[in-house]
Amino acid sequence: MYYAVIFTSTRTEVEEGYAEMAMRMVELAKQQAGFIGLESARSEIGITVSYWESLEAIKAWKDNTEHLLAQEKGKTTWYKNYKVRIAKVEREYEF
Repeated sequence: MYYAVIFTSTRTEVEEGYAEMAMRMVELAKQQAGFIGLESARSEIGITVSYWESLEAIKAWKDNTEHLLAQEKGKTTWYKNYKVRIAKVEREYEF
């Protein structure tokens, strides 16, 4: 069992610094204790799903100083709106 954080967003037209910050957040998340992995797609809406070992690891990531700065920039500049969902993954399978 592990947890998934599902982040969906609608972007503004502002591109300045977004790609760099997105790459930095992926690099930084990989360094967080409890991080398992990430999947992301961007088109009409952005969807990023990150995987974590525990709710405590998710909270530590949310409270990371650099991540807090990115969250604020997202609210003021890059996103029209966003939603975060946290789900417990009880089973997975793949082809």
